[in-house]
Amino acid sequence: MNKVILMGRLTRDPDVRYSQGANGSMAVARYTLAVDRRRSRDNGGNEQTADFISCVAFGRSGEFAEKYLHQGTKIAITGRIQTGSYTNKDGQRVYTTDVVVEEQEFAESKSSAAANSGAAYTPSRPEPVSEAGDGFMNIPDGVEDEGLPFN
Repeated sequence: MNKVILMGRLTRDPDVRYSQGANGSMAVARYTLAVDRRRSRDNGGNEQTADFISCVAFGRSGEFAEKYLHQGTKIAITGRIQTGSYTNKDGQRVYTTDVVVEEQEFAESKSSAAANSGAAYTPSRPEPVSEAGDGFMNIPDGVEDEGLPFN
């Protein structure tokens, strides 16, 4: 079985290109995911480092990456490892290892992402902020008819 599950942050914006095939054009998005790794030192302390994993997303996943992912975005992906090789312009054999993305999703909320990047985030609708005495959250004023799934 070839299954990979990773969570990390994009090191830069995805590089998206479109390939021409028999069925029209298809998005191919390439990005690098920085995934935290902990390792023990001989002196007993922990030092946090990262692995930089090359990822490639095809088709709709590539279009999603182009539209919504950017440097610093924390995502979780599932996919498979794919190896390959090519000969560079100097005639040397270069071996590659990529994760072919099958699923990708955000791993943090917009407000957390904004807090981590230092950008200001303004929610489009008020969020409930406190719990009532009965354990339920209070609904902010003005949202009674807006977006509630029942009458």
